[in-house]
Amino acid sequence: MKDEYDFSNAEQGKFYRPLEELDIPIYLDKEIKEYFIQKIRSKGKQFSLNETINSLLKKDIEISDKLAS
Repeated sequence: MKDEYDFSNAEQGKFYRPLEELDIPIYLDKEIKEYFIQKIRSKGKQFSLNETINSLLKKDIEISDKLAS
């Protein structure tokens, strides 16, 4: 490493992105992932695990909101 670095032409915040814009990976338990992959493949359809899980979570939120009312 150098003893000194020249930051006189540096641009502050050049690579900053608000947390809301970041896609944070969410890891499923192996058993859960295998269950959904097997279930969807058994129907012989094209699938997106991401769309399936998001759909289930949206339904869960909807149910939770109804119960909280």
